[in-house]
Amino acid sequence: MAKDKKIRAEFRKNRAVRARRKDVLKHLDPAELEEQALPRVERVSGKGELSRKRTVRVSGDAAEGELPAQLDVDEAACRRGRVLSVRGLRSIVLGDDGQVYHCATRRVLMTLDTKLRHAVAAGDRVLFRPVENTNPKEGLIERIEPRHGTLSRAVRGQQQVIVANIDQLAIVVSADEPPLKPNLIDRLLVTAEKGGVVPLICINKVDLVDLAELQPLIGTYSQMGYSVLALSAKTGFGVERFSRALAGRATVVAGQSGVGKSSLLNAIDPTWNLHVRPVSRDTLKGRHTTTNAQLLPLGCGGYVVDTPGVRQFELWDVVAAEVAGFFRDIRPYVCLCRFPDCTHTHEDDCAVKSAVADGRIDARRYESYCRLLADEAEEGVD
Repeated sequence: MAKDKKIRAEFRKNRAVRARRKDVLKHLDPAELEEQALPRVERVSGKGELSRKRTVRVSGDAAEGELPAQLDVDEAACRRGRVLSVRGLRSIVLGDDGQVYHCATRRVLMTLDTKLRHAVAAGDRVLFRPVENTNPKEGLIERIEPRHGTLSRAVRGQQQVIVANIDQLAIVVSADEPPLKPNLIDRLLVTAEKGGVVPLICINKVDLVDLAELQPLIGTYSQMGYSVLALSAKTGFGVERFSRALAGRATVVAGQSGVGKSSLLNAIDPTWNLHVRPVSRDTLKGRHTTTNAQLLPLGCGGYVVDTPGVRQFELWDVVAAEVAGFFRDIRPYVCLCRFPDCTHTHEDDCAVKSAVADGRIDARRYESYCRLLADEAEEGVD
C-alpha cells in the first residue's frame, strides 16, 4: 500500500485576504509621530496569512486529479455516508448507520483551488465526523471519496458536478409541451459518453402526439444501440418498462424543465410526492419546480436522482477535436477521411459528409454535430 504524502495545494484567491489597516495612527500622539522613525516601506512575505498555498496530507494511493478531495483524516472518528442532496452550504447525508445528518463541509475542502464550482455533489460518498447531542443530527464532511460516473456541465468556466457515482443517465424529453429538442438529447448523450455512464432516452407525453410521428427519431437512436422508451406519465403508458430499467441501478434523471421528470418518478412511486407544475401556456416552457438534485431510494434496489430542469447545457472538458468521437454514428467514418485533422464540415474527400449524402448518417444528427462543434470551437477561442 502506498504511503501517505504531503503536497503543496493551491487555494482560491479570496482565501485569507488581509485588508490594509487604516487606523494604525489613531492611537498615537502626533507629537510622538515626529519623534519616531517610522519605516517608509512595507515588506510583504509570501508566507503566513497572505499565502494561497498550504501543505496538506493526502492518501498516497489517490489519483493525481483526486488529491484535493483525498485528504488524510482520522477514519476511526468518522462515519461513512452518501450525500442525498446539497442545499447551499449544507449537505444532507445518509450515514451507513441509517441516520440522516445535516452536514457542513470542512473548510479546507471548500477553499482548495480546483475547477469545481462546488466541492460536494449529490451522490458523493463521504467520510464525516458526527457532532454529538444535536437535533437534528449534524456533522462535518471531512473527506470526499473518489467519484465514478458523473453528470457535469460547465458554468462560468467551472465544472458543476450535478450528481456523482451513477450508472445510468435517463435523458427525459417531451413529445410536446414543451416541444421536443433532439439537440439537447445529443448534448446529454455526449455528456453520458464523457462521464462513463449508460444513457437511456425517455420520450414522455406521447399521449399528446401520434406515436407514428416519433418512429423516425426513435429508429435513428435505436440503430445506434441506444435504449429508447416512449412514455406517458399521465396515462401510465410505458411506466412499468421505465421502472424495470431503473431497478438495481443508480440513475440520474435529466432534461429541460416541464418535460415531466418528477411526474414520471411519482408514477413509479407515489409516496415520493414530488412537486410538479404545468408548463406555461404563454411560452410552452417548463417552470422550475425541482430546485436541487436529490437521491430517492428505489424499493426494487438502487436509487434515482431527480435533478432541476435545464434550458442550456454547456459541455464540460470537451474540446472541438473530441466531439466527433462522442457521436456513435459519426465515429466509424472519422478514420476514413483524407485529412487526419478533418473537422467534417468543409474539407474535401470527407467520409463523414459522404455518409450523410448517402443517407448512412442521419442529416439531423450531422447538423447537431456541426452546431455542437461550433459551440465548442467558440469556447476554445481566447
